[in-house]
Order: sequence, then C-alpha cells, then structure tokens
Amino acid sequence: MGRPPDPARREATLARATDYVLAHGLAGLSLRPLAAALGTSPRMLLYDFGSKQELVSSVLAEARRRGATRLAENLPSEAGSPEERLRGIWAWISAPERAPYVRLIFEVHADGLAHPENYPDRAEAITNWFDTLGATFRDIATTPDDTVTPTLVMAVIRGLLFDLTTTGDRHRTDRALDRFCELLRY
Repeated sequence: MGRPPDPARREATLARATDYVLAHGLAGLSLRPLAAALGTSPRMLLYDFGSKQELVSSVLAEARRRGATRLAENLPSEAGSPEERLRGIWAWISAPERAPYVRLIFEVHADGLAHPENYPDRAEAITNWFDTLGATFRDIATTPDDTVTPTLVMAVIRGLLFDLTTTGDRHRTDRALDRFCELLRY
C-alpha cells in the first residue's frame, strides 16, 4: 500500500514552489530543477499535485492569495481623498519588493493570451480586483453596481505597472499617475 497524502508537506511544498516561481518566473519551468531547488523529487511533486499543470495552478492561486492579502492589508484609509487612495495603492503596488508579483502577473497574462487553456481561472485574477477597487473608490462610482470606475482605475494601474516594469522609468510613470489623479478631481 502506498503512502497516504500528507497535506502539511503539500502546503509547505506549495509555499516554497510559490517562492521559487516568484523569483524565477514560469517560462521554461521544469519539474527537475524545481524539485532540486525545493529539496524533493519530480515524482513527489507529481504525487502531491497530480500534474505539472495542477502544480502551476496551485502556485498561481497561492501567489494571488498572497498578493490579495497584502493589498488588503495595505490599502489606504477610506478617509482620504480618491487621489490619496490611488497614490497610496500605486506607491504600494509599484514598490520594488512587489516586482516579482508584478512580473508574474504580466507573464501569466501574456502566456494566457497564447495559451488560454493553461489558465482556466485567468479572468478571475482580473475580476478579483473589481471588488477591492470598487469598495476603495465607491465615493466616485456613478452607481452602487458601477464596474466601469474600478475597471478604469485597474486599467490605469496595470498600464503604468507594465510601463514601469518594461522601461524602469519611475519618474515618467509617477508623473502619469499624477496626471490621472488630476483627472479624478473633475
């Protein structure tokens, strides 16, 4: 009889695998180097996760969970103006220590355009922002069920993050956010 599954070992492996993917990305991810880095074997990774695709899905879900938790913990106070809240979100999400999460988000989005079958919950990663941003900017929403305002805020943040990640031009992207904040005043 085989060894029964060990949920604690699986969770510890998932945490370390998520750290590895955040540091190295998904491109070219192979079970052998991943297993070696984690101090396990490819066979044990498949035993714990069933398949490489399930491992990747679990890692992405864990990375999203970590990111969402940290964002929720670091959202600016709702007492400030929409501009102050947006600047607070931008300062937090564009900080250098968040770069691994940002790179992974863009890597998944880009690969998902070419291979959507590999990311069945890709849309969820985007729409999860709606509730958070909708609540954060409810005072500038046009109606209680307004999805346009959080979509616009998310699009601006995502676009500026992509620009910053690609070019490294912090000054220009910060100035672009300043301009968007000016538009929020009208």
